[in-house]
Amino acid sequence: MLVKEQFFSFASKEEPFRLRCGKNLNEVQVCYESYGELNAEKSNAILICHALTGSAHVAGRHSEDDRKPGWWDEMVGPGKSFDTNKYFIVCSNILSSCYGTTGPQSTSPETGESYNLDFPMTTIYDMVNVQNELMKHLDVEKWLAVAGGSLGGMQALQWAVTYPEKVHSCIPIATAAQCSPLSIGFNWVGRESIIKDENFDDGNYPKGTQPEKGLSIARMIAHMTYLSDVSMQNKFGRKLQEMDDVNYEFTHNFQVESYLNYQGRQFVNRFDANSYLYITRAMDYFNLAEEGEDKSLAQALAKSLCQFCIISFSSDWLFPPYQSVEIVNALAENHRTATYCNIKSDAGHDAFLLEVDVLAPIIGNFLEQQLESCSNA
Repeated sequence: MLVKEQFFSFASKEEPFRLRCGKNLNEVQVCYESYGELNAEKSNAILICHALTGSAHVAGRHSEDDRKPGWWDEMVGPGKSFDTNKYFIVCSNILSSCYGTTGPQSTSPETGESYNLDFPMTTIYDMVNVQNELMKHLDVEKWLAVAGGSLGGMQALQWAVTYPEKVHSCIPIATAAQCSPLSIGFNWVGRESIIKDENFDDGNYPKGTQPEKGLSIARMIAHMTYLSDVSMQNKFGRKLQEMDDVNYEFTHNFQVESYLNYQGRQFVNRFDANSYLYITRAMDYFNLAEEGEDKSLAQALAKSLCQFCIISFSSDWLFPPYQSVEIVNALAENHRTATYCNIKSDAGHDAFLLEVDVLAPIIGNFLEQQLESCSNA
């Protein structure tokens, strides 16, 4: 399946895009990809929201020569759970990212220079408002579903509460209604490693360069939170890397050390350090309960009108199952039912990308039910 990036722009000095922090953006560009066709009734549109370092490229390839397909290719395409023969699938790069949508790397229309750390602080609420502008551009009136894992699941929850009349169903996966202190702490350490890199220069590092050491360490820290103790034992154990015995040096001895070094090196070639700062901070600030009149999650979710399919994974210690249960219980306080699945898996947080065989039928069947209910309405 060949796809292409598409771009849409909105906002101006006369009609700026207002952010939750109180500041404005006078120009916003959105990078997105779409798959399948919007039907005549406009009832088959689905928004997929990506995670922290993801992009709009959720499936397919941009050319036959691409080494890898999109990040959720096993889930999106003809005959797959997000069946492009049935559904019109949209995935957009989030605000503050570095894959085509406006972020700190973008050129400020006021200065003609990159924003860098002059870019205003953004939130998941702002990301969803940008997606709403894209929705209007695409002439979609209501999403059949909004789905996403991790940060993508937070966006899905924000959609359900902020635009209840525009969401028929919500599929938050491996996520939470707020970041835990553990998650905030890991994000803080990652950002500190970037900010204290000697090449960070207050975020003003020249284009084509990076605070590579700091960003690499941030990625290594984060990557461990995406795994589990069992998955790391199974993958690495205490196996040594290309040696028969330890070398009594501080160079990498163990396979797990070599693996993390590789993950860090690869990451600095594909992601921007400033974007990492902004997006992790947006995750820290996310607290869906604040949308409720009494600052409770139940009151916040009382605003929603959609059906929910909530999915967690047993070994996910970054967003543990209890955080998904909190969402289910908050819905129950409003006498609302939800489909909830806690999938047994040793893959940790990354299970939402890896456990396709289990995830696919759950989501596929749920979407079929939603499409049928729309057709019968």
